[in-house]
Amino acid sequence: MAHNKRLNAARANVDRNKNYGLAEAVALAKANAKAKFDETIEISLNLGIDPRHADQMVRGLISLPNGTGKVLRVGVFARGAKADEALAAGADVVGADDLAEKVQAGEIEFDRCIATPDMMALVGRLGKILGPRGLMPNPKLGTVTMDVKGAVTAAKSGQVEFRAEKAGIIHAGIGKASFDDEKLVENAKALVDAVQKAKPTGAKGTYLQKVALSTTMGPGIRVDVASVNV
Repeated sequence: MAHNKRLNAARANVDRNKNYGLAEAVALAKANAKAKFDETIEISLNLGIDPRHADQMVRGLISLPNGTGKVLRVGVFARGAKADEALAAGADVVGADDLAEKVQAGEIEFDRCIATPDMMALVGRLGKILGPRGLMPNPKLGTVTMDVKGAVTAAKSGQVEFRAEKAGIIHAGIGKASFDDEKLVENAKALVDAVQKAKPTGAKGTYLQKVALSTTMGPGIRVDVASVNV
């Protein structure tokens, strides 16, 4: 009941027909973050693409300039010296066949998955489990690499993966409600810039169509597309 009252009060503060400037939208989202925990500020980007076509898929990684405020659990498939390197870099779960057995048993104790190239034959057998969760390591995203230390460090320091869903929408956290307004604006623009640079060759017409901000427990706030461009 308290949640519904908070949400209704927050909705009353938002003009659903207005496209707010990015800075104004950030300030409004923060003002509406009344939950007892530090809510995540999330951005949604509606793209003029059809992800069902291989040449229109949008996916990438970006290290936000001010981090996300969220601590990612990182899992690494590696053996020997590379496994030791992963642990030293701060990976939460490291292993090979033993880690694969855990994943197959439904024990997925990580939010980002990294693998050395020699482990991909093993990891590939987990595709039906890791793929739908967006956890499959990918060379293009830098999560299949011999630079295990660099990949783990990047993941731990506020790196965000973005991926267009079936409807051509990207959802990504850009920080916490406790962040300064300027840091959230900077993060939002950095993410939008990365998505713009990832524009697929098959995309026709207007690429970035709609932008909205919201908090974990709050309503969506429409954002003027022009205000998010770097």
